[in-house]
Amino acid sequence: MSEQVLYQQEGHVVTLTLNRPDIRNAISDLEVIDALVDALARLNADSSVRVGILTGAGSAFSSGGNVKKMGERGGLNDAQPLNTRRNYTRGIQRIPLAFETLEVPMIAAVNGPAIGAGCDLACMCDIRIAGASAKFAESFVKMGLIPGDGGAWLLPRAVGYSKACEMAFTGDAIDAAEALACKLVSRVVPDGELLTAAKALALRIAANPPQAVRLAKRLLREGQHSRLDTVLEMSAAVQGMMHLTADHKEAVAAFIGKRKPNFTGQ
Repeated sequence: MSEQVLYQQEGHVVTLTLNRPDIRNAISDLEVIDALVDALARLNADSSVRVGILTGAGSAFSSGGNVKKMGERGGLNDAQPLNTRRNYTRGIQRIPLAFETLEVPMIAAVNGPAIGAGCDLACMCDIRIAGASAKFAESFVKMGLIPGDGGAWLLPRAVGYSKACEMAFTGDAIDAAEALACKLVSRVVPDGELLTAAKALALRIAANPPQAVRLAKRLLREGQHSRLDTVLEMSAAVQGMMHLTADHKEAVAAFIGKRKPNFTGQ
């Protein structure tokens, strides 16, 4: 596994750490993109993993694009627009697609600035917890750019259309308190307690039947863009499977027996 993204598993929880503090965990470089996509694929393929946490090394969650490389006409941009398009589709746009296929819940532990693509990266996660010093900015317009990584799809689903427009049109940063108020994050904690809080939440999720959690996530994702009758039909079909699982039978038996259940994922 690449040192660009650290992969640490404790029991059923995996913590992914963007490990480029020298560039404030920018995610536009190909080696970082490859490492993150590979780490997500590894996490997704491991049936022992029930929850993931994403955070950044150092003082930033992610600064998004590598602005220094932009100035050198490196990174994703190219003198030929068609080449730039290809660089985006074969580069940073692989990240939201990897998150879209991720079955396990992912918690973003936002430990500092989440800027541009870094803000969108946080939005790719299912749950976002912020440290008190965290900041968020959909700042592409400040650089004369637009969200090239799916932010136009992701951000409105996190904060609503009006707030997404305000953030995208101004490019201004918001602090952790405002992020909580607009529901970009579900919780703000002191910086020193961020990973502890994220891991505690992860353990609460991991204590539940893993297949039920994975499929609940699938239905919630589907519900973002499907009709109610479609989601109801899918829910009925999935529920038919869930009633036959060993974990469902164990949950019922534990409830009746007034004991703690032991879920195996079967």
